[in-house]
Amino acid sequence: MKRVAAHTGLAIVVPVLLIVLWWFGSAGSTSFYFPPLQKIMQVFTKLWVFDLIPVHVVPSLEAIGIGLGVSIVLGIGIGVALGLSPFLSSMTSPVLQFLRYLPAVALLPLAIQLIGIGIWMRVTIIVLGAIWPILLNTMDGVRALNPSYRDVAKSTRIRRRDWIFRIVLPAASPQIFSGIRASLAVSVVLMVASELLGSSAGIGYFILESQRQFSIPEMWSGMVLLGIIGYLLNVIFAIIEHGVLAWHRKSRA
Repeated sequence: MKRVAAHTGLAIVVPVLLIVLWWFGSAGSTSFYFPPLQKIMQVFTKLWVFDLIPVHVVPSLEAIGIGLGVSIVLGIGIGVALGLSPFLSSMTSPVLQFLRYLPAVALLPLAIQLIGIGIWMRVTIIVLGAIWPILLNTMDGVRALNPSYRDVAKSTRIRRRDWIFRIVLPAASPQIFSGIRASLAVSVVLMVASELLGSSAGIGYFILESQRQFSIPEMWSGMVLLGIIGYLLNVIFAIIEHGVLAWHRKSRA
């Protein structure tokens, strides 16, 4: 209990300490590229509470939500199929390894040509990059299934659908959630990258436009907003994971 309280205290104290250091360390800054934090926060309050949220924040979150959702469905579905079938896994392994190491950012020019700039191009890029951590972790989780579960399923002649949804997926869920956590971070990175190169709205687009217009405090405010959104998404995911995997923690206690 004391260890948890200490970790929670550090999780609060360290960020606050860094903000205080940034605030007072930059207070007298006359640098064009590194304005005082006080000025950045004034711009942040003026822009993001709440004038530009529908214009730039909503499209970005929409792309992350749809892209990550599609990645979860495809990643778990394909991962379960490949994890249960060694033959299918061996047959598709060369193609999967080739696609896995093909950076989604490298496909941006092609996606812009084929789909155009807009939310579906951004969703496509997010899916192409975010699917891999989920897919690979699902495969590993399914392959690590205790052999005794298979024996019990065969002896009881459980239906395949029940076998997958009641035994395979729950048993693999800790690794599936690890993959989703990694994919969440990938989704945010790819969202920004796709908005930098092919979008007319979104936080990445705002940051790039601010840089082009030499509006440096505005550019910093966009980056601060990105960090806040990433932190909040991680907190929300941790709460969901904590609730869904409560049975797993109890079984290991």
